[in-house]
This record gives sequence, C-alpha cells and structure tokens, in this order.
Amino acid sequence: MDTNRTRDDMDNYRLTEALICGQDESLMVDVLGCPVHPAIVAPFEALRSDAARAGFELKIVSGFRGFDRQLAIWNAKASGRRPLLDSNGQSLCFNELSCEQLLDAILRWSALPGASRHHWGSDIDVYDAAAVASDYAVQLSPQEVNEGGPFAPLHDWLDHQLANGASYGFFRPYAEDRGGIAPERWHLSYAPLSARCESALTPGRLRQVLAEADIELKESILAHLDELYRRYVAVPKEAYPSAYAPLLAVGEEY
Repeated sequence: MDTNRTRDDMDNYRLTEALICGQDESLMVDVLGCPVHPAIVAPFEALRSDAARAGFELKIVSGFRGFDRQLAIWNAKASGRRPLLDSNGQSLCFNELSCEQLLDAILRWSALPGASRHHWGSDIDVYDAAAVASDYAVQLSPQEVNEGGPFAPLHDWLDHQLANGASYGFFRPYAEDRGGIAPERWHLSYAPLSARCESALTPGRLRQVLAEADIELKESILAHLDELYRRYVAVPKEAYPSAYAPLLAVGEEY
C-alpha cells in the first residue's frame, strides 16, 4: 500500500457525527463476514492474501459494534450479570469491588459506550481460522494469542508485517500496557480511518452522549470522565504508524 495515500483518500471516507459514537451503522458493509467500514475492505483483503501465502487463514471475529451493543455489554458487567476479569484474564468477584475498582475492571477489557474504536468500523478483532476446528469458539484471550496459544504464530507473523510497513495501514492500538486497556494482540485498527475518527471524538462529545444514555455507574463515569478518557480512550500518536499520525490533528467538522 502506498503510505502517501492519507489525507486525500480520507476525503472519500464519509463520516457522520453519530458514527463517531457508534450511533450510525448506515455506512457499514458486510462483505468480510461482519460489518465494517468500506474503507478497510481492500486493505484487509490484501493483508488476508499475504497471510494466506504464509499459511494462515486470517478472519475477523468482531468488526463494527454499535452504541447499543456496547451499552448492553457495559450494563451487564456493571451489574454483575457478565464476568469481570483481571489483567491476567482471571475472574474477579463483583461483590468485592468498590465503584472505582469496578470501573477499572470493566474498562480494562471493555470500552465505554460511545468510545469504542469498534464504533468506527475501522477496528477489527482477528484470528487464524486454520489453527482451530471450525466449531471453535474464539475467546479473544491472552492465552490464545501468546506463546503456546493457537493464534500465536499468526500474530508473530503480523508482528513482522507491522514492523516492516507491510500491514496496509493496520496497526495494534493496544500493543502494550499503558496502564489503561489491557494489551490486545488480536485487535487491529486501520490507521487512515481510525486516526481521523479519534480526532473527531472529544471528551465533550462523549460526555454529552453518556449523559443522555441509560448507563450503569453514570454518576461516577461523568465525575471522572476526563481521567477515564486519558487512560482508557485516547491512543497516543506514537502508537500510530508514522505515516498516518498527522491525521490525528486534522479533526472533523460537522
């Protein structure tokens, strides 16, 4: 992929204010096995072809996820109806957590509704379908993608592609632990699109959306939103491929 194709191509990636917070899925297309933004289709197919030549069957297990779906996940975890995990993927006891600990436990693995990168259709969770049986239930766990896991060889190969600028604009926004979201080796983001979306998402816009939502822990979320945004939403410019980092400053007007 020509890494000079950045801002000019972005003019063709129509965004809406509602899309930024996951409230507009009208732009999504379902041609890769799940809904995604059309901008990522061609680069993903190119990456998938390269993976196939290397002996992997690169597939998407999760693409676009709307606000309502993210809200349902959040509320289930915040009310103890869905498991909570620590940084090692081990279960936590809901009743033993303070409100602050509960926020951190949820946000370690799940985004705030309105702030998920999956809202944009630019971000995907991937696995190697050739490494497991057809009825295997992908967990998106560290054990699956780290050494000894069934998807570790795929991700080792992706490490090489990313390091050598051969990933067609995809990168890992959660490649390392920055004290917020846990590392997610399976999570890929299409930088030319996600950088622009991230520029358009602001704490103020997120605050407005959450204030109007029927969300558990709302009072605590809004009281600490600036800090939560810094720790769990913002991905630093240096995490993006250098060719696309300037798009973070472009912003989006509606």
